[in-house]
Amino acid sequence: MKTFKLNNGVQIPSVGFGTWRMKDAKECEQAIICALQSGYKHIDTAAFYMNESFIGEAIKKSGVKREELFITSKLWNTEHTYEKTIKAFNKTLEDLQTDYLDLYLIHWPRPICIRDSWEEANAQTWRAFETLYNEGKIKAIGVSNFLPKHLDALMKTAKIKPMVNQIEIHPGLDRSDVIEYCKKQDIQLEAWAPFAVGEVFSIPELMELSKKYSRPISQIVLRWFLQNGIVPLPKSVTGERINQNIDVYDFSLSQEDMNIIDNITGEGEQFVLHHDPDNIKF
Repeated sequence: MKTFKLNNGVQIPSVGFGTWRMKDAKECEQAIICALQSGYKHIDTAAFYMNESFIGEAIKKSGVKREELFITSKLWNTEHTYEKTIKAFNKTLEDLQTDYLDLYLIHWPRPICIRDSWEEANAQTWRAFETLYNEGKIKAIGVSNFLPKHLDALMKTAKIKPMVNQIEIHPGLDRSDVIEYCKKQDIQLEAWAPFAVGEVFSIPELMELSKKYSRPISQIVLRWFLQNGIVPLPKSVTGERINQNIDVYDFSLSQEDMNIIDNITGEGEQFVLHHDPDNIKF
């Protein structure tokens, strides 16, 4: 598994295994075990996904050593501020059956419960993240769904710069403002919903590239992410697709074909799946 280096020197596996919407215990455990057997080392979850305990049990059953894995979780919207963050983090460790995380993220920058005090709430939350990081309980800390303005606000009081920003990115959705900002600030980008919840499989340009490279569209898209220096987090519960999504290191896309994918545009609302972080209803 190839890796990218975070701004604190930690190596993050370049493809992660997403677990959003995996709420069935048996299905989740089977998918995690399959992913680990296929060679995934990077598992992405969140308290909100309500599957951390399933993932912890699956890792235990797999027999894979904890130190060989890179495990990410996220702090949910209702648990902002210093004390709540520490408590929520400890619950996540308990559910995952581990004594540290490789990466911990603030899930949303401005949820409804802190809408009017989000800057102060995030500052307190980040202070807790920094405490846990300095205590060695987290190897890297970051954020999710943050726009440049949210990161600028966080950095007013932060002593440690975020190492990761996980946002929705996929062909047909223009996130160039966030991407350019994060690359300039040396903040590693991760992509959730890299296949736009299946929408990418109907894009004509990707169909043509699939034929050209004799590769499934999923692998074409994942190569596009890797060659852009972005960590994709594909999710599947099907063994064949789990294996397929990690088999992306033995070919590359030409710059011309990278440009084709860069220039794909969404039609209407087809590719607008993400929520406005300033106006989310949760």
